[in-house]
Amino acid sequence: MKRLVALAAAAGLALTAGAFAQAPNFDDPEEFAKQREQLTATPMGPEGMPWEQYLIDTMADTSAHAKEGPYTVCFSNAGVNNPWRVVGYTNMTEEVALHEEIGEFIHVDAEGSDDKQIADIDDLLAGGNCDILIVSPNTTAALTPAVEKACAQLPVIVFDRGVNTDCPVTFIHPVGGYGFGIQGAEFIAENVEPGANVLMLRILPGVDVLETRYSAGRRILEEAGLNIVGAEFTDGDNAKTKSIVEDYLARGTIDAVWMDAGATAVAAVEAFEDGGYDIPVFVGEDQQDFLRKWQDLGMTAIAPTYPTYQWRTPIIAAVRILQGEEVPGPEWVLPQPAVTQENLEAMVNPAMPPLHYAMCGCEEMPNYPQAWGGQ
Repeated sequence: MKRLVALAAAAGLALTAGAFAQAPNFDDPEEFAKQREQLTATPMGPEGMPWEQYLIDTMADTSAHAKEGPYTVCFSNAGVNNPWRVVGYTNMTEEVALHEEIGEFIHVDAEGSDDKQIADIDDLLAGGNCDILIVSPNTTAALTPAVEKACAQLPVIVFDRGVNTDCPVTFIHPVGGYGFGIQGAEFIAENVEPGANVLMLRILPGVDVLETRYSAGRRILEEAGLNIVGAEFTDGDNAKTKSIVEDYLARGTIDAVWMDAGATAVAAVEAFEDGGYDIPVFVGEDQQDFLRKWQDLGMTAIAPTYPTYQWRTPIIAAVRILQGEEVPGPEWVLPQPAVTQENLEAMVNPAMPPLHYAMCGCEEMPNYPQAWGGQ
């Protein structure tokens, strides 16, 4: 169990209670259909600012939370324990700096521990200094009671990962795991012949968003008449990823590689390069190292995203709520774009670190690129 939790933390993902208890439904046709529709929906909100846009036009009345500033905004963070969360947290702190209404920003890092995050929230509530609480839960079920306790004392925003309660003012998140899986698999189906061989690479079992990515991807690949030659867990390890791909190449042709997360995408590509094979159709993610490899090799590829610009949204929502302005709620569903050949050139930035996530929505912020480790 500890190994599973550690790998989930490394992937920037949450384990639901269902990962260890009763099996949840990771193949929900209704949710699949909803997210598929949301992927192509026209977002509402300011053009060119997807972190302020929304796909569901239901607004939450926040007039009861209006108060005079300056505000103390508190954030209970599941962790800053992988590159995705580092980029995201930088987005958040840079967004805070844009709001003179925020007098103090208090951040507590749970370091991937449910127990620590629950204790962190208790301490924040006991301190009585917070005007609003933002929570990115480490795991869904374990943090639900802590979030409900917080909701009884002050307005709460949940983002990135959910909880099993509707008490927060809003839950901010992109379209979701089904959407990610759909984007990659549909791209493969459009770019290979029926009967083509597809290798599916996964990080680990039991993580809700990864399971829904996989179920959506497999559904589409099978419906397209493609041959799934294997679905293998890489543990997010580059060496293991290369070994798996090399083993399948020794058995026969691979026409496409689908991945549920792109952390080891470059390692998978290198397995083809090292063996002198043609690079097949590829699904990666929006890390700079993969985008550069894609561009350098002229690959046929797509990078679905779990955009890090979502880390800006809770700060914007917090200020609006404390000013009594309505916000999308009880869900604030953000658009979830993909990197495609059409926008690849705009997403590649050699001045940024290899593990920087391109879909950060941070390029126009005052301290870009230095605050994100760029040059």
